[in-house]
Amino acid sequence: MPLPDLRPERLLRELAPQVLGAVIRRHRDFAAAEDAVQEALIAASRQWPQEGVPANPRGWLIHVASRRLTDQVRSESARRRREAVVVSLVPAELQLALAADEDAGEQDDALILLFMCCHPALSTSSAIALTLRAVGGLTTGEIARAFLVPEATMGQRISRAKQSIKTSGVPFRLPTPEERAQRLTAVLHVLYLIFNEGYTSSSGPALQRSDLASEAIRLTRLVHAQLPEDGEVAGLLALMLLTDARRAARSGPEGELVPLDEQDRSRWDGAAIAEGVALIEATLPRGQVGPYQLQAAISALHDEAPRAEDTDWPQILALYAVLLQLADNPMVRLNHAIATAMVHGPAAGLELLASLDGDARMTGNHRLEAVRAHLLERAGDVAGAIAGYRRAAGRTASLPERDYLLGRAARLSERRGG
Repeated sequence: MPLPDLRPERLLRELAPQVLGAVIRRHRDFAAAEDAVQEALIAASRQWPQEGVPANPRGWLIHVASRRLTDQVRSESARRRREAVVVSLVPAELQLALAADEDAGEQDDALILLFMCCHPALSTSSAIALTLRAVGGLTTGEIARAFLVPEATMGQRISRAKQSIKTSGVPFRLPTPEERAQRLTAVLHVLYLIFNEGYTSSSGPALQRSDLASEAIRLTRLVHAQLPEDGEVAGLLALMLLTDARRAARSGPEGELVPLDEQDRSRWDGAAIAEGVALIEATLPRGQVGPYQLQAAISALHDEAPRAEDTDWPQILALYAVLLQLADNPMVRLNHAIATAMVHGPAAGLELLASLDGDARMTGNHRLEAVRAHLLERAGDVAGAIAGYRRAAGRTASLPERDYLLGRAARLSERRGG
């Protein structure tokens, strides 16, 4: 088993779903289990760099988290003494024994947790938010940005979801086929959002979080293995593979953002593209087409173009027109405007963007201003483009995106001499 990254945020994403699943199975208390796992991860991040990673890191974390829950029923002082002993003195032999009864379910724990969090006892939005927190390891702020709502609102939503899980008595197991069908829409949306946050981080110094995107792909493969004939599951997996195939070319030597039309396409992952194309080609003829399949087909058109200027924009525009009928949301409309501009010119794209200005979900969204600035630049409105790039830069919490947008503004300003 590969050693986990010792940084707490990486431990959370790589080991927490498996550990959380095991602790929930034992103690049947979602909220308390999550708190205990968080404490175990913190303890590991402090101890392992000095003393080394234990032979069975997953078993170590399960044991420490379980002891934390057991100690809760005792006095606070006694709990602290026992936990301190556990954290500092768990021997390697005991670590191996602790996880012996858990190993059989290790590979499925994250998948079970995924479906558990998407239980119909929760509203769809609450289920998705809770799963992003428990399975994806996203912060409340990151989830709030994905939903285009204030962070405080999202925090309340997640807290209510935890309480609902606790009171509903949801069993920790893979759902029946009927239950899977009820929860599948929420599960796929969660995986889609986890992947998006990994592919383009909404905040921080890194453009992308490859481990998070890879975990989303891994979980989607597990769902696809459970439901091999489902077109939207296959479509989502294809979309992730086709998009993630560009990862190596998306950033430069210093981590700077490289836009799609400037990427070195020889660095794209040919094997991932081939797998994604094969998936979508096998899925589309089966029958009813869904949003993930359409997005995968669009990504395939981008990936199969040997040069940016060879991209089949008319076909992409046609696919976005169909996608709008199935999933009319602000981000689809934004991308539809881009495709329209590529086919009919920037003025046509700018006209469509104007319809998004009154959408409350896009208030303060940097992507709307960034696209508008790009189309203004193409239309020859240099002053408007400079102002737009600067507004967009002020609205993103991603440092690489901010630097890219400010760089575009600076280059245009130099070009016009001021």
